[in-house]
Amino acid sequence: MSFQNRLAPLATVAGVVVLVAVAIPGAATEKPGSKQSGARDHSSAAPVAAPAFDFDHVAKRARKLAAEPYREPKGKIPDWLLHISYDQWRDIRFRPDRALWADGPSQFQVQFFHPGFFYDRPVAINVVDEQGVKPVAFSPSLFDYGNNDFASRVPQDLGFAGFRLHYPVKKPDYHDEVIVFLGASYFRALGRDEVFGLSARGLAIDTAESWGEEFPWFREFWIVRPDAKAKTITLYALLDSPRVVGAYRFVVDPGEQTRVDVECQLFLRAEVKKLGLAPLTSMFYHGENTVRQFVDFRPEVHDSDGLLLQLGSGEWLWRPLDNPARLSMSAPRAEALAGFGLLQRDRDFDHYQDLETTAERRPSVWQAPWGGWEPGRVELVEIPTSRDDNDNIVTYFVPDHMPKPGEEPRFGYTQWWYGDDQTRPPGGRVVSTRRDGGTIEGATRFVIDFAGGKLGTLPPEEVLRGVVDVTGGDAQAEIQDQHVVANPHVKGWRLSFQVVPKKREPVELRAHLEHAGGVLTEIWSSAILP
Repeated sequence: MSFQNRLAPLATVAGVVVLVAVAIPGAATEKPGSKQSGARDHSSAAPVAAPAFDFDHVAKRARKLAAEPYREPKGKIPDWLLHISYDQWRDIRFRPDRALWADGPSQFQVQFFHPGFFYDRPVAINVVDEQGVKPVAFSPSLFDYGNNDFASRVPQDLGFAGFRLHYPVKKPDYHDEVIVFLGASYFRALGRDEVFGLSARGLAIDTAESWGEEFPWFREFWIVRPDAKAKTITLYALLDSPRVVGAYRFVVDPGEQTRVDVECQLFLRAEVKKLGLAPLTSMFYHGENTVRQFVDFRPEVHDSDGLLLQLGSGEWLWRPLDNPARLSMSAPRAEALAGFGLLQRDRDFDHYQDLETTAERRPSVWQAPWGGWEPGRVELVEIPTSRDDNDNIVTYFVPDHMPKPGEEPRFGYTQWWYGDDQTRPPGGRVVSTRRDGGTIEGATRFVIDFAGGKLGTLPPEEVLRGVVDVTGGDAQAEIQDQHVVANPHVKGWRLSFQVVPKKREPVELRAHLEHAGGVLTEIWSSAILP
C-alpha cells in the first residue's frame, strides 16, 4: 500500500479545515485528531470569519505549477546585497512595533527577515482573513539597518526572505519567538525553555546521492489570522524545485513543548530516485563518544547527540551521533514507523562549558506519522566536519515505494520541539556512549551507561544481563570481555564490552539490558567502520 493513500482529501466545514478518514486495508482508520494518529483538532486556529482559502487552494496551485517547467523567482536581489557580510545582514533588524498584528487583538505576531547574504530569493507572504487573501508588502521602512549605510539603496519592492512567529509562551506581556521559516525549505521552532538549535525541512530530495542533492524551497506562504483567543495558528506554504512541487499546511501550537502539525501533498514534474520525508538537520562536532581529536576548550559541541526511533513493534532504538572521519550513512529498517527524531539528551552544562551557545538548552524534535506510513527506512547521514558552524547531520524517512509523476502522494505528521521528556522512551535509556581501543588487540571497546525507568530502583547487587548482537552474526565480529555493573553516578547501570571484527567491513551492533527475563531499556545501536 503506497503512502499516498493514507490520508483522504481535505474537506472544509464552516471555514475550518478538517481531515476525512478513509478505510485502508491493513491500516489504521482513526481520523487525525485521535490519540493514535497524533493530529489534533485545530478549530481554535480558525480565522475571524470563514476565508475562501484552504489546503485545496494551495494544492491546486501546486498541481498547476508542477505542469509547467521550473522557473527561478522573478524578483531579483541586487548582487551587492548578496555580498554583504553576515554581521552586516544580522545588523538589519525588523522593527517590532511594525510586526503584523502588533496592535492585536490576536496574541500572535509576525516579524519578517530581510533578503541578502545567503538569502537570495524573495518569498511571497500573504495574510488570510475574513476579507480574503492579501499580500504583505515589503518596505525598507519596516527595518532598522543599524550601522549599515545602504538603506537608501534597497529597492522598495525587494520582498522578504522569510518570517518568524511570536507568541507569549513564558509570560503574558512578552511575545517569544516560536518558529522561524528562513532559507530553502528550512524551519525551526522552540519549546518554552529552549534556544534555537537543529532545523526541520519541508522535503529532502536525493540526499547523499553521488549526483548531488536537490534543495526545494518555500516560494510562497499564506498566514491565517487567528482570532483573539486562539492558541494555535495555521499557515500554508507552496514548495518548489526542478522536479517536485508541494502543498503544505502547518498548525503551530506554542508551549512547554511546541507542537507543529505538518501536512503535505506532492506533485512531481519528473521522477525522483529518493524522497526523504520529515527531514531534520543538525550539528555534531564532537562528544564523549568521538575518537577523533579536536583542539577545543569545550568537552562536547553538538546541537543533537542521538537519533531515536520507535518502531511499530514497540521497540525503541537509540543511535548516538558522531563526526566520522568519512561520510557515514545508516538506514534502520522500519516496517511500521511509530516515530523518530533527533534529540539533545545531555542537559548538563558542565559537559559543554559554553556560556555563549548554551548547547544544553538546544531543543529535541520528535516526529510521529499520521495514520501509519508504508514500510521504509530512516536514513541517518553523518558528514565529516572540521567546524562547529556546519550542519553535518541529516535524517529522514524513505518509503519503499517512490511515487511517480501523476500519483500526488499525501501524508502528515506531528512534531514536538522540547527540552526533555521521560516518556520518549518510557523505560531505561542510554545516557552516554564512550569508546576506545580496549585491551584486546584489534578491538574496539564500548562503555554504555543506561538510566531511567526501573533501573534506578534496582539494588546494586541485582544481576542484570547485557544483550549484545552483531548484525550478520559471529562471522562479522566477536564480542569479548562483557560486563554489567551498577553506576550510582547516573542512578543506572553500565554495560561494557569489546568487539573484535573478523573482516574489514562495517560491523553493526545492538545492545540492551534485561532483568528477570524482561527488557529494561531501549536498544542501543552503533557501528564500527573499517
